[in-house]
Order: sequence, then C-alpha cells, then structure tokens
Amino acid sequence: MQHALVVGGTGMLAEATMYLVNQGYFVSVIARSQTRMWRLINAAKDRSMIIPLYVDYRNESELKEAVRKTILQNGNINLVIAWIHSVAENALEIISDEVASIETSWDLFHIVGSSNDLNHMKRKAEVPVNCIYHQVQLGFVIEGTKSRWLTHKEISEGVIKAIKERRLLHIVGTLEPWERRP
Repeated sequence: MQHALVVGGTGMLAEATMYLVNQGYFVSVIARSQTRMWRLINAAKDRSMIIPLYVDYRNESELKEAVRKTILQNGNINLVIAWIHSVAENALEIISDEVASIETSWDLFHIVGSSNDLNHMKRKAEVPVNCIYHQVQLGFVIEGTKSRWLTHKEISEGVIKAIKERRLLHIVGTLEPWERRP
C-alpha cells in the first residue's frame, strides 16, 4: 500500500488529500485543527485511509516524532505534499530527513507562494538523493480587469495535475504580469 504525507491537507489541500485517498493511499495528514481534520475524515469514502497527525510543524521535536511514528505504524512514505509557511524554517528538512531514511525513491511536491524564487527554494530544500523534487508554485487568476488569488479548489486541482503528470515544475494560475497580482 502506498503511503503519503500531506502538510496542509485539511485546508487548501483537502481535495488533494481526498484524491490520494481515492487512489488507494494511506494519507498521513499534519494538522493543528481537530475540527477541520474530522471534517476531512468524515468526508472520506474510507475513513481508515486518513491518519491524523496533530502537530504544529513549528515544533521541531514533535514534528520529527510524528513523522517517525507514522512511518513505523503505516509504512514508508512514498509521496509528500508540503505547504509549509516560512515561520517553520526547518520543517521541510525534518520531514525530508525522516522520509529519506528509506532506501527507495520518493516524491516531494513542494508548494510555494507566487513571490518565491524557485531556484532558491530548491537549494534551500536540501533534497535527499533518493527524493524526486517537484515544485508547485501558486500564482493568481486574472479575470477581465481584476485579479484574485487562487481558491483552495484551484490549488488542489493544480497539485493533483502536477502529481498525475509528474511535473518537476508546475505553476497554478499565472505569475504574469506581476503587477496585476491582487
């Protein structure tokens, strides 16, 4: 059985979490909100496929322990989808180190904001040798004379597309013209 880890899986990536469940993955979901987690679990066709990891990813020791524990209990992680805010500077590295302890290759889909320098983010991610690193950059949508940020649905759909097509770089929405961003 495939095992995925999703950071942000109860919020903007909830539909991506459900996609993975429907593809037969056990999905460990890092979340702080029990209410949103239960909403996600209750929406799943098979509730047993979602493994809640109640941890604030800013707490490095708790994050490391939660990832280590889910690997021990549910098997090696084959896929990570990570939307991590800059306030948790070491979270992605902690997750990668724990997941990389397996000997097989695994995929990391790193979600980054519209203003991020993708090359800098990739270097900063310190990708392990057995990791296939993918970036999903979130842009915005231009509608006539106005622009708006992406909806959670659009973000999840973009991540799902990147997974299906195994894209190394995928931009959801547009980044140009930059001066039109919301």
